[in-house]
Amino acid sequence: MSYVLGPNQYGKAENRVVRIHRDTDRHEITDFNVSTSLRGNFAAAHTHGDQGDVLPTDTQKNTAFAFAKQHGVDSPEDYALALGKRILEAAPVADASRIEVEEYAWDRVPVDGEGHDHSFVRRGTDTRTTIVTQNRDGGAWVVSGIQDLVVLKSTGSSFKGFLRDEYTTLQETDDRIMATSLVARWRYDGTDVDWNASYESIRSLILKAFATTFSRALQETLYAMGGAVLEAHPEVAEIKFSAPNKHHFLVDFSGFQVDNLENNGEVFIAADRPYGLIQATVQRENMSDAGDAWLTVPAFV
Repeated sequence: MSYVLGPNQYGKAENRVVRIHRDTDRHEITDFNVSTSLRGNFAAAHTHGDQGDVLPTDTQKNTAFAFAKQHGVDSPEDYALALGKRILEAAPVADASRIEVEEYAWDRVPVDGEGHDHSFVRRGTDTRTTIVTQNRDGGAWVVSGIQDLVVLKSTGSSFKGFLRDEYTTLQETDDRIMATSLVARWRYDGTDVDWNASYESIRSLILKAFATTFSRALQETLYAMGGAVLEAHPEVAEIKFSAPNKHHFLVDFSGFQVDNLENNGEVFIAADRPYGLIQATVQRENMSDAGDAWLTVPAFV
């Protein structure tokens, strides 16, 4: 039997990097979850246990923490670009680096109507993300996004006119709850971007499209979201969505032995599984080559 080593990468996953800015008495906090990896000719490590070309994952971890101090954390994109360049330089046989960052947002604890100088509370459930890939030819790809963005609209959505066969039991509806825990990732053209302003605007556009689009299917809403982002942001080449449909089923009160108990679209069972999983890409007609941007990014079309 003949076999060879195929594609591979290695790194340090989920380094929780928390940076406290103490320049003044009013502190700031940045909270990152950082995963680093290197790709390249590491065959000797696999076939002969030779670690001569391997930059230890512990070194990658230490670099991630050091760069939070040395290069700052003004945005996850700038931090990832600097960190990815550094570990690529430190591993000569590596062809590319991949840095994935999740940012957890914190708000100040309100005290007497004002935000406290140094006490914080974690905000909501959604998480900002970025994945930066760089190679030795100078190529750099930035895929930023948001995950765990849980949204629900209590009306303004229908679902009807779908295919039917002998196994179909789903009833058509003109008015339903539509909810999802959205993951969105978008690919930038280039790196000359105001990352923070772009992120805040894109998040706002996604939420606005969700709220204002009368949706005949979750697919229609995703397309409206993507279109809104591409129209407003020429620096974005494409945007991908993964949206599990968080189903809400109307509770049937008809079997209850209670007088005058009617469920007029008011009480629902929130079911966590099984669920429909809708995934879609909205892209420019003549978009740039994606290169390695989406390599190993899971669960996207």
